[in-house]
Amino acid sequence: MQPIKTAIIGVGNCASSLVQGTAYYRESNTSAGLIHDVIGGYGAGDVDWVLGVDVDARKVGKDISEAIFAAPNCTKVFQKDVPPTGNKVIMGKVLDGVAGHMTDHGDLGFIVADEPEATRESMVAALKASGAEVMLNFLPVGSQEATEFYMECALEAGVAVVNCMPVFIASRPEWEARFRKARLPIVGDDVKAQLGATIVHRVLSSLFGARGVNVDRTYQLNTGGNTDFMNMLDRQRLGSKKTSKTEAVQAMLAQRLADENIHVGPSDYVPWQKDNKLCFLRMEGELFGGVPMNLELRLSVEDSPNSAAVVIDAIRCCKLALDRGEGGALAGPSAYFCKHPPVQYNDDLAAQMVNEFIADTAIAAE
Repeated sequence: MQPIKTAIIGVGNCASSLVQGTAYYRESNTSAGLIHDVIGGYGAGDVDWVLGVDVDARKVGKDISEAIFAAPNCTKVFQKDVPPTGNKVIMGKVLDGVAGHMTDHGDLGFIVADEPEATRESMVAALKASGAEVMLNFLPVGSQEATEFYMECALEAGVAVVNCMPVFIASRPEWEARFRKARLPIVGDDVKAQLGATIVHRVLSSLFGARGVNVDRTYQLNTGGNTDFMNMLDRQRLGSKKTSKTEAVQAMLAQRLADENIHVGPSDYVPWQKDNKLCFLRMEGELFGGVPMNLELRLSVEDSPNSAAVVIDAIRCCKLALDRGEGGALAGPSAYFCKHPPVQYNDDLAAQMVNEFIADTAIAAE
């Protein structure tokens, strides 16, 4: 089978882990660390990186295999030998993709390249010339205009999309309808990590409900030292992120909490943490007889590989849908892989829906 030709918008830490990962699984021939070993005949190493798009001077013009290791990327290097892709990172369009304060942090922030910015026409042409079948959106949180720009380009170029960040596209009916009409699949919005803060919070919320424990209050506080957390120091960029994370948890609670009793979201930027993310989670509830209880949890994960494990599955689900001629939001994959899908399902049901989608049993049963 031919590898899945994939374009990356935003060659940051998440892209670095993902590109390293495809080289790692191609070389090691193992299924360890994967959610699904094979999807539609495609393994985790069956991806070709045909186009990279960024605006940072340290990445633009470099082969994708080099750009993933350029500053300000700081994620763990677990695969040093990443073969050249033969495809360079091109200059994108800035719009709101770079927060103003991100250019004031030297090597830790963004250094915008002194290159002509992409236009819609040039980006569509680049996507078509690359042969990309799937496009990944790894833009920073708060990049509403930039995300919509690249979504328009994907639709015009005829490319499927995995929307990894919390600008709502797959979950907005007007955008979803356009992808459906174009017979282009989309998975979104805002990727859940393989074993991150949101999925742990959701599972615990389901457990409380299943065991008859009423949740009175809960919080999830997160800190990290990568550019994602630096970007989110601008609280004005956090609206959709907080909505995405909060609704992902609210959807699993037996009873919806009042806004003042739930707090879920990024909390602070700690530079020396680099790509390590710390989650501090608390849940307060009532047991039998109204007796109070509480749970405290501390989770430490490398943020970007945690995301990559999910994105590699989403890419392959998009390709499978393309092979079948399906378009629009993929319900099961979006619910299982993302925090803010068009429809929320509990994670056990969403996992079953993904397996049925892969096996094509749900379609065959119609």
